[in-house]
Amino acid sequence: MAEGETPIERFKRATAAAMRAIAERDDLTASFGANQFGLSGTEAKLPLPGRELAMNEVAVTRGSADSLALRLRYHDDRVHRREVPTGDAARDIFDAVEQARVEALGSRRMAGCGVNLSAALNERARERGYARIRNREDAPLADVLSLLAREAMTGQPPPPQARSMVDLWRPFLDERVRSDLSQLAKVADDQSAYAKVVRKLLTDLQVDLGAESSDASDEEGDSEGDQNKDDTDETKGEGGEKQSGEAQATMQGQPGDPGEEGDESGALAEADAETVAGAGDDESPRPGRPRRPEFDRRNDRGEPPYHALTREFDEVIQAETLCDPDELTRLRQLLDQQLLHLQGVIAKLANRLQRRLLAKQNRAWDFDLEEGLLDSARLSRVVVNPMYPLSYKIEKDTEFRDTVVTLLIDNSGSMRGRPITVAAMSADILARTLERCGVKVEVLGFTTRMWKGGQSREKWIAAGKPANPGRLNDLRHIVYKAADAPWRRSRKNLGLMLREGILKENIDGEALLWAHERLIARTEQRRILMVISDGAPVDDSTLSVNPGNYLEKHLREVIDWIETRSPVELLAIGIGHDVTRYYRRAVTIVDAEQLGGAVMEQLAALFDEVGQGAGGAQARRRA
Repeated sequence: MAEGETPIERFKRATAAAMRAIAERDDLTASFGANQFGLSGTEAKLPLPGRELAMNEVAVTRGSADSLALRLRYHDDRVHRREVPTGDAARDIFDAVEQARVEALGSRRMAGCGVNLSAALNERARERGYARIRNREDAPLADVLSLLAREAMTGQPPPPQARSMVDLWRPFLDERVRSDLSQLAKVADDQSAYAKVVRKLLTDLQVDLGAESSDASDEEGDSEGDQNKDDTDETKGEGGEKQSGEAQATMQGQPGDPGEEGDESGALAEADAETVAGAGDDESPRPGRPRRPEFDRRNDRGEPPYHALTREFDEVIQAETLCDPDELTRLRQLLDQQLLHLQGVIAKLANRLQRRLLAKQNRAWDFDLEEGLLDSARLSRVVVNPMYPLSYKIEKDTEFRDTVVTLLIDNSGSMRGRPITVAAMSADILARTLERCGVKVEVLGFTTRMWKGGQSREKWIAAGKPANPGRLNDLRHIVYKAADAPWRRSRKNLGLMLREGILKENIDGEALLWAHERLIARTEQRRILMVISDGAPVDDSTLSVNPGNYLEKHLREVIDWIETRSPVELLAIGIGHDVTRYYRRAVTIVDAEQLGGAVMEQLAALFDEVGQGAGGAQARRRA
């Protein structure tokens, strides 16, 4: 150990060195942070274990590192792009089983990798609650097939936490599927042959592969076809590196991994390749990355108003019901660890906000009176003009209206990693600070129950896919802290934002209406709604079968209605994306580290009565 090097620093250095050796890439570097995983160029982003280096957290980090390294070593992006199906369900399974292949090769050739990957798989399965799954429909098929492929290629049974889940599916796999799984072990060293077996496996499972993705490569004898193929390869070359960089490992729970939502039964019934093709995208965007629907202006006047196909599957749920108490305690401890190095900065801002609020509550003066305390600040007028009368002042209590603040946090997949961590920390500090000042705070989150549609989409498919179905996903609105709940009782809930599988897609317009309705029902005189988001609303299932700006247009309508007709004061903070094009009162930050300061400063400015309607006019008259 180098002089002065801590155990955690030594662990980081050893992990990075092992990654380079396994990947056979000297230019590979590693960065560590809460809940992050993936590749950005030559930088591997890995989850950071706690300072105590608990064995389960170390296993996740080592398994994540080995998973990325093995994908770099054994995965060929060009082959993958040529063979990957276009159907959403088929593509997710194809990616998961391909990741199982590269990990199986590493496990067969390096025993240490096998140990790390197995431990990480078991820990991930525990975090996702696979051991509690009792119905086959709730078991994510992509993860099930990934574990079955791993078993066929390595002889290792599924990890203990996922064993019962896999066993639910075994009786439903016919002889053809079992034969396909056995064939995977024979061709694991040849990615192209392996991909063809996987496509046959998907066909035998009756999963729609979607539109053929390799037509261009089949027309090599046609010069025009060759030119088109070259153009396509050149166009996709940049995205290919991203796809490989993200290393869509089933074990790691990437956004878009159907293992997080268990929505495979509907996908098996009928995949949505037709609607994906109808959207006109050359390359399907990675789930969790903001789409840019603002560039597609297909809405025309006279179109049907925004609506949802059905609301029967939407849910408003308390945070504590989404996680068992032990897991919630662990996540809160992880959040506390992240709070340590930002505690000083955010605490200073919180104290500044508290001083400003308490000053407004407790102290104010009436000036230019004929009696009271002599106003020494105005004696200069008497010196200049002795005929000017003396001025007196009297201290009075300020009218500080009862106030409630709602913090509405975007829980979409693109917030994963540092943004959602800092958002949770800011909510924690804000709740404590405002509670000390007598201001009630509500912390809410919004996401969806599934990736790319849930039961709503299944209902639409069963109805024959009618045109213009409206919103096609199941909303999940999460109450982390109710306004009347004290912070000490809700503090654990904020850690839920760091849990794998919580962050999915975001439908901002309906979330704003939900938060607004909760505020309107409050009795406080002043109601403030602060939105923290990182871009435009995104829901692939809705946008693929409706006009491209369907969700964005609804969001703009909701914001305009709140800002012009509602007594609720609305402000927004955008992370990495300019939200001033949506909200009148908004600020955009580039670095998630700025979020804590931006939240405090925006609220401090909002609480300042100067420039705030009648209160601002009264303050200007006093000045």
